[in-house]
Amino acid sequence: MTDLPRAAALASQRLRRDGVQLILWIVGAAVLAAAAYAGVQSAFDSDAARRSLLAAALANPVILLFRGLPSGAGEGAFVAFLIVPFLCLLAALMSTFLAVRHTRAEEESGRADLVGATSAGRMLPVAVALLHGAAANTVFATLVALGLIAVGLPVPGALVTGAAAGGVGLVFLGFGLIAAQVFRTSRAANTAGVTGILLAYLIAGIGNALGTPSADLQRMESAWPTWLSPFGWAENTRPFSDDALAPLLPALGVALLLSLGALASSHRRDVGASLLGERTGPAEAHATLRSPASLLWRLSAGAVLAWSAGAALAGLLSTTLGSVVEEIGADNPALEAILAQISAADGSLDQAVLTTFFVMIGIFAACAGVQGVVRIRQEEVHGTAEPVLATAVGRVRWLGAAAAVSVIAIALVLTVGVAGACLGVVGTSGAPDLYRSAVVAAGGQLVAATVFTALAALVFTLSPRATLPLGWGLVAVAAVLGLFGPILGLPDDLARLSPIAAAPIPVGDGTDIRGLWWMLGTTAAAMTAALTLMRRRELAPDG
Repeated sequence: MTDLPRAAALASQRLRRDGVQLILWIVGAAVLAAAAYAGVQSAFDSDAARRSLLAAALANPVILLFRGLPSGAGEGAFVAFLIVPFLCLLAALMSTFLAVRHTRAEEESGRADLVGATSAGRMLPVAVALLHGAAANTVFATLVALGLIAVGLPVPGALVTGAAAGGVGLVFLGFGLIAAQVFRTSRAANTAGVTGILLAYLIAGIGNALGTPSADLQRMESAWPTWLSPFGWAENTRPFSDDALAPLLPALGVALLLSLGALASSHRRDVGASLLGERTGPAEAHATLRSPASLLWRLSAGAVLAWSAGAALAGLLSTTLGSVVEEIGADNPALEAILAQISAADGSLDQAVLTTFFVMIGIFAACAGVQGVVRIRQEEVHGTAEPVLATAVGRVRWLGAAAAVSVIAIALVLTVGVAGACLGVVGTSGAPDLYRSAVVAAGGQLVAATVFTALAALVFTLSPRATLPLGWGLVAVAAVLGLFGPILGLPDDLARLSPIAAAPIPVGDGTDIRGLWWMLGTTAAAMTAALTLMRRRELAPDG
């Protein structure tokens, strides 16, 4: 009982720090869930249109790598097919980042030492992070359910949808707490968390793709790999169809085991230590590490490789699924209309499919670019920027090097995407003009992705503490508008507020430049302002 006041005080402090971030995560997910229903009513308003899309997905199961588990053509079940994996993904990311932020990041900043110096002990911060994360996931699940109920969907299915997302969030809350015990830095712990989330998402998709379809091609029974993934457990609750809560029992069990493991580890290890020790580096840096740009590239290379791997897969699919989607579009005018909104009304369907996938590749590229700016903010917080700036490297050169590395990372991700698209054309004997279309689409997304890098750099100079939430937040909002805008029935003008959706695209033998000029102007203005303001900006190491 004596720990309750200390726990309450620590929880209150963390809630004040997390208030805005949690509101964005949770309210954004609830709005997305409600908007998905409105989008389905608009774009797939007939039972025949929904049945056509589900039949195509089950006949060509590679589509299930990126969607949920088909459970019928009813409005609710169809909404769950489209949105449940993404709601679970949001809950997982929110929970992992929360867990690392309040454990390993606290130890890195030295704040954990201050708490540990009191009578609170070493386990209390982890215990409070666990309770804080559990409460956040409960609110997440509740608001998602209320959002679906508010638009008129059945209450049981809405509650199961919320519970599925919250269950996945609890699993990755425990996973994030374990990662914070294993790795020495918050950067490594967050990387491990995101990697685990993406692997779990992919495993569930593979299990769904290898499943057994029903005779009418409206329902898929998952194969065994799906049951190895928290996303698979969530999808097999089948909201608005079976409304089964039993598949969530493994999620609760795994979340409990991971949380207990994190608590036991925090009790045994020293503050600041990790279960996995750091490798000893060489006494002298290699010649390729003697400039700020080369050092930043070395630090970013692993993340860029991960984004490039996703781009390669998306690029390959962009030119291999064209014939599949053409067959679907012939029987489903709603799908063809969505692709036309994403691309251009007078472009070919193959170009529309390619453009759609390059929107996804553009998101990967934007993430790689923003990550380069976030990286120098992390270096600043951790104190490792000071030794660099104590040399002849000035602050403007340091920021300029980070921006240059980010642009190189963006270009590399998009180049890999183009290479994947070209391999797809070769493998399927596709139309030769798709080579040009891939290059044009990649060029357009290059312009779009650099907008986010420039804006993140400007935020870094004006409000350092906001670099991480605003940098990633801008990409998230743009991704929702670019990927979900057409599905949700949003007007073109609103969707194209996102640079990703406003990027130049191929149209027939030409190019629709769309928002090229305002994006170039925004990038130039934001980057110029950032470099100018950086001359007077002092280091801000406080997190």
